[in-house]
Amino acid sequence: MGFSNWVCLAFIFHAFLSLPISSSEHSPGLEELAQIPTNFLEFAKRPELFDWMVGIRRKIHENPELGFEEFETSKLVRAELDQMGITYKYPFAKTGVVGYIGTGSPPFVAIRADMDALSMQESVEWEHKSKVPGKMHACGHDAHVAMLLGAAKILQEHRHETQGTVVLVFQPAEEGNGGAKKMLDDGALENVDAIFGIHVSASHPIGTVASRSGPLLAGSGFFEAVISGKGGHAAIPQHTIDPILAASNIIVSLQHLVSREADPLDSQVVTVAKFQGGGAFNVIPDSVTIGGTFRAFSKESFAQLKQRIEEVITKQANVQRCNATVVFDSVDKPFFPVTVNDKDLHEHFRKVSGDMLGAKNVLEMQMLMGAEDFSFYAEVIPGYFFFLGMKNETQGRFESGHSPYFRVNEDVLPYGAALHASLATRYLLEKQAKPNLPKGNSHDEL
Repeated sequence: MGFSNWVCLAFIFHAFLSLPISSSEHSPGLEELAQIPTNFLEFAKRPELFDWMVGIRRKIHENPELGFEEFETSKLVRAELDQMGITYKYPFAKTGVVGYIGTGSPPFVAIRADMDALSMQESVEWEHKSKVPGKMHACGHDAHVAMLLGAAKILQEHRHETQGTVVLVFQPAEEGNGGAKKMLDDGALENVDAIFGIHVSASHPIGTVASRSGPLLAGSGFFEAVISGKGGHAAIPQHTIDPILAASNIIVSLQHLVSREADPLDSQVVTVAKFQGGGAFNVIPDSVTIGGTFRAFSKESFAQLKQRIEEVITKQANVQRCNATVVFDSVDKPFFPVTVNDKDLHEHFRKVSGDMLGAKNVLEMQMLMGAEDFSFYAEVIPGYFFFLGMKNETQGRFESGHSPYFRVNEDVLPYGAALHASLATRYLLEKQAKPNLPKGNSHDEL
């Protein structure tokens, strides 16, 4: 063989060795992948980053803002992103912010935090108690924002190693107002392949996470009804048409929808949580307003509940000689779909969180009747929502969300930041490592 042929053969051999190998053994180093979560957690626990996240969370906690009113919270988020040199777009859904870290090119993966507070008075006496009467961060959204900003710091520090783009979604109005839907309508998740969301949990120990594949949280809706009768003196009820009596019968009848009409194995809830009528002890009012929520885990059960709620209210009112109008406010309070976790993202979550926390601390949980507008995201792209434990009995009892005594164990912040960053980083690395094979059957042509 001539010298030139040897050179040619050597070149071909070298080129072959340089090709990426598609076997899982070498896709981007399994040991290196496993180290990412633990390295990120160590990074997040550094005193300077931990103290910074605590400071962010406390600032937001002191100044709670309701849905679509998170102007100061949004301003704080944008200021911190500016400090980190992270590009972002604003506004989405009035106050929402979407940031971008990485190459700016595909694949895109999103990590999300909600920003709104609740309309309730804080009862916890501490240095950073809410400064706004009647408003409180009683569901941990202040911690969610701090953790996502912490993840942004970690990711920005490692931006040159990011193979794709991480999308930071700071969303308004989760508490019943469907801010996620409006974020989608405004194009916040354009080109995004998958999204992850976190919620702090007082039910699970610190250092654990909990979730499940498939349905996780119920679909939910709200209703309000006005029952109209004829008011008058309480001493002569025969001259009145009593809407309070009618409303009382309606509330009892609504409970039969679940106890006597629903399959016991198909979880459903109807709760009347609002009853307004009358202002004096001796006057029967002209009308009563009731309102509540209904929840189910399937579209069929949800639609059936909605239909029967309207029928029961209007027909029971007629039995009591009253009239009733029922409103399902799907504009200001849109119906939330069932939150369904993607099965492939569930496996991804189990691996990443297991590498960080240990497999025994990745818990499988039962479905909950609570609802989340994260479900709107998971309807249009693969999504994954999970709970991050913060219970620590040495620090006293931690109340569940929507309690005026709700507290956040701030030791949870590094875990949330590191999990956000790890789930996104590993997703991009593994997505890049997978060959884009054509769908369906294929064969080599000789």
